Amino acid sequence: MTTVLVFGGSGFLGRRLVRRLVADGANVHVAVRHPDPVRSVLAAAGLDRVTVLRADVRDRASVAAAVLGADTVVNAVSAYVERRGATFEAVHVDGAETVARAAAAAGVGRLVLVSGIGADPESRSPYIRARGRGELAVQRAFSGTTIARPAAMFGPGDALFGTLADLARALPVLPLIGGGNTRLQPVHVEDVAEAIGRMLVDPGTTGRTYEIAGPRVYTLRELVRITLRLVGRRRLLVPVPFAVAEFQARLFELLPNSPLTTGQVDLLRTDNVASGALPGLQDLGIQPKSVEDIVPTYINRKRDQVSG
Repeated sequence: MTTVLVFGGSGFLGRRLVRRLVADGANVHVAVRHPDPVRSVLAAAGLDRVTVLRADVRDRASVAAAVLGADTVVNAVSAYVERRGATFEAVHVDGAETVARAAAAAGVGRLVLVSGIGADPESRSPYIRARGRGELAVQRAFSGTTIARPAAMFGPGDALFGTLADLARALPVLPLIGGGNTRLQPVHVEDVAEAIGRMLVDPGTTGRTYEIAGPRVYTLRELVRITLRLVGRRRLLVPVPFAVAEFQARLFELLPNSPLTTGQVDLLRTDNVASGALPGLQDLGIQPKSVEDIVPTYINRKRDQVSG
């Protein structure tokens, strides 16, 4: 039985990936900073056979201990807000390199790094630059690394449509960052988990980079209008310059659960779509699910059809 270790296995994508790997019969280990609450969540989801380990990508000793005995490793750790030493550089560059070096030293056969569409080591954005630099560091440390670059992901509990719906319920007007003209290609989180699962069992994906995007490109304005229609609201849409949005995001980041981060604002400065130059879901035999088919199944329309 193959042992797969998932760093960040309790996150939005990580939880789906763990469930998918367990269904395939893998022996799944999850490496997280705080094991106890994760064990409870996994047990409640019927995943009590998953082994939960304490590890922090910023702590080399804990990472080295976690990778021992693993056949494959997936690094799905992500940080959208810099807090208490968990900077973008510490998590996405140094931390990613730590995982890759430990995996190489332990003789792990496969490594998949979850990055993101638009990762660029030369970007002026600290978040996007860290993603790009992390990819390079991991490729140097672990020969044959497979890189998964998802677009903005959607699904129950997401930070895309879920956040837009919450804002539509709470605010009389909705801000359109950058005028709402940024183009995005949202992908269903379950499709991303399926893609990574297939990468792990297909030797032909070794050393390749995949752009994992949905079937259609939208502007941010179009996504906001889709959300408003689903929650039964009419709202005034107000363009907000990037500089203003960044200032607001810095204030929001002082809150425990920020509705907007500077990393998210940076991602909206450029189109977040597949380049077409790299393989994607179709190359893995996956037909991507659409926003129109999935989002209505988890945005609670009945509750939202009150006057607003």
